[in-house]
Amino acid sequence: MAFSIILLLLFAVQGAEGSQIVGGRDAIPHSRPYMVSLQIQGRHICGGVLIREDFVLTAAHCDLSIPFTVVLGADKLEATEPATQRFRVLRSFSHPDYTDLANDIMLLKLSSRANLTKEVQLISLKSDHLRMGSSCITAGWGDIGDNRTMANRLQEVNVTILSPSTCQKKWRDVSIAKSMVCAIGARRSQGFCSGDSGGPLVCDGASAGVVSFSGRRCGDPRTPDVYTRVASFRQWIDKVLNEN
Repeated sequence: MAFSIILLLLFAVQGAEGSQIVGGRDAIPHSRPYMVSLQIQGRHICGGVLIREDFVLTAAHCDLSIPFTVVLGADKLEATEPATQRFRVLRSFSHPDYTDLANDIMLLKLSSRANLTKEVQLISLKSDHLRMGSSCITAGWGDIGDNRTMANRLQEVNVTILSPSTCQKKWRDVSIAKSMVCAIGARRSQGFCSGDSGGPLVCDGASAGVVSFSGRRCGDPRTPDVYTRVASFRQWIDKVLNEN
């Protein structure tokens, strides 16, 4: 089971050729203006969200030695869109207690402040806990078919929050911490996949989670998608933002 998780993370960090969430749908162009594409040499690697004009929230396992280009305002990654804005990363802040699966969260300080437009907007952070059965959305440019199929546009999919006990029962060989939250799609093969790492779990219009890890097969309800719970790290996030 642990090997399955690591395999998915490796594909995500190294850059899967696929670019869509599995079992999802095309997002209305620029309907999620907080979405961020982290790219290396024009290739999408991870997702993220803009939480301040000069800060992006993503996953710690997306931290690479090769510098990112941060792309805002995108819908189609293959096209050059007038709305896009590009930035270098001035500094990355992985959570100090990040280890493989735990505390998988990171903040990126941009080289300059983004210009907020209709296509580029901030997303708020959810501070309260999620209720079991809540309906949320995850979005990204990850693999569409769990087979490295290239995407055309940003994808999104509806997911339902699982109770911690249900999630732990399914992930028998992996410890699911209180700082994690699990969700599944309405049917098999719905959820995030390689390349969606760092993207958001959006609940009530706010960022409630960060795409972290899943099982060998994307969207498999036997190994629900696991997100880093944003509310568990609000104090750390606020500290980094206030000091920078």
